[in-house]
Amino acid sequence: MATASACPGCGLELPERSGPVHDYIGASPACWALYSELLARQYQDYSQVEHRLTVDAYAVQHPGRPEPRAVQSVGVHLVALLLSVERRASPTEVMRAIRRLVATDPGFEWLDPPRPNGALTVVDVLRDEATPAEWAGDVWRAWEPHHPRVAAWLSRASPEGGP
Repeated sequence: MATASACPGCGLELPERSGPVHDYIGASPACWALYSELLARQYQDYSQVEHRLTVDAYAVQHPGRPEPRAVQSVGVHLVALLLSVERRASPTEVMRAIRRLVATDPGFEWLDPPRPNGALTVVDVLRDEATPAEWAGDVWRAWEPHHPRVAAWLSRASPEGGP
């Protein structure tokens, strides 16, 4: 029987396995493999909206450790969730805002991730028990204590507060 371990990002208990992981997204090899499987499935029937929500939810749910690339990644993906989930911005509007954001100095800083970091995970979407929108909304709500900081980052790049 395979030994199980918890993914350091989402907490999902999965059989231990070796394999690739991302340089600064904090996922176990088993969880990263599930994410890769979900992306492959999404590319077969591509939806820009679902893909945007999936990438943002996964990155925020697997924040890694406090180092510059992870800090920027979490900041960018949290702003994307704010725009997508709360403000119903289109993927094109989200990308436009992200480009403006990274061209400025939004003052990203490490935010202590919530525990738990959402109740839904990549496996819920793979099993069709949740949609990418439900997953993204769940992860965004988990980060609620940090919402004012995320809105401040967005307002530095977009004084009107929108995409």
